[in-house]
Amino acid sequence: MRAFLKVNEQYKNMAKEIIEKGVNNKLDEIYGMEETIYYPEQYAGTADLIGIYQGKDVIIDFKQSNKPKKTDYIQDYFLQLGAYTLAHDVVHGTKMKAGIILLCTKDILFQEFKIEGAELEMYQNLFMGRVKQFYEMNNIT
Repeated sequence: MRAFLKVNEQYKNMAKEIIEKGVNNKLDEIYGMEETIYYPEQYAGTADLIGIYQGKDVIIDFKQSNKPKKTDYIQDYFLQLGAYTLAHDVVHGTKMKAGIILLCTKDILFQEFKIEGAELEMYQNLFMGRVKQFYEMNNIT
């Protein structure tokens, strides 16, 4: 039980760090949390948060890690953001401006990663290429 309480406290501290450094004074409005996002007949997922962040329509994903991350190590996170922003745009007729990763390590180190503009479009296209490849490899039409 003691170990559980220690781990629980650690997660609370990680969440507090993300709220204090990544959300407070940056998040203007929340459209939804834990929202199902789908691209019709292609893929689906769950976005942690959709809203206005520093004046821009964004999708935010919260992550925890054992150690700090470098941008090169989180390409899959960016693909996920590309997928979610594209799906939101297609289904809701929006134009999401960015995808953001708010990450905290178990040592309470906060990191923020953002993709926007041409970089966001690149990850959207890369993700759709993977979807196409998946369907082709599995003979799904």
